[in-house]
Amino acid sequence: MSLENPTVYVVDDDVSVREALKNLLKSVGLKVESFNSADAFLSSKPATAPACLILDVRLPGLSGLDLQRQLAQTNHAVPIVFITGHGDIPMSVRAIKAGAVEFLTKPFRDQELLDAVRQAVERDREARNRETEMADLRQRYASLTTREQQVLGFVVRGLINKQIGAEIGISEATVKMHRGRLMEKMRAESLADLIIMAQKLGLTGKS
Repeated sequence: MSLENPTVYVVDDDVSVREALKNLLKSVGLKVESFNSADAFLSSKPATAPACLILDVRLPGLSGLDLQRQLAQTNHAVPIVFITGHGDIPMSVRAIKAGAVEFLTKPFRDQELLDAVRQAVERDREARNRETEMADLRQRYASLTTREQQVLGFVVRGLINKQIGAEIGISEATVKMHRGRLMEKMRAESLADLIIMAQKLGLTGKS
């Protein structure tokens, strides 16, 4: 697997299952951390690199499905691959609808699990990349002056420099200056590029 330092978390109350999964995952170069309960996992630090969670449905205390729901409400969210020896269709449907990557019933083939882990880690990697991109965009937008943000809002609405100047009471040349500066600060290579950035930031251009 060509993954940059991914971590796979295993939560299962059966020590033999935990050890078997750890050996399998480590055999393909993955870092593994295991826990015997949902509460033990919740007490751990969130992953700082792409990760996924292999989670048993039935656990002492907080169940796997309850943990899934709780994680969805926190910043500890991580893609989940469910495993169970007592699964049923309603349970698997509930898990998948809530965002689980896969729901595997024991016994399952090693390759099935590894494929699911690969998919889950990639999903987390993509989500982290999107979060990094959005944080960078928000930082760029925050670097704009109030006037530059105002001009950007009008640009998104499709107004030309002359119209923007009339709207906010400044000259067309001054608008052009602000546009140039905001394009530079946003690192936009074209108007289309700037519009895409604004849309990602939720700047719809509505008045």
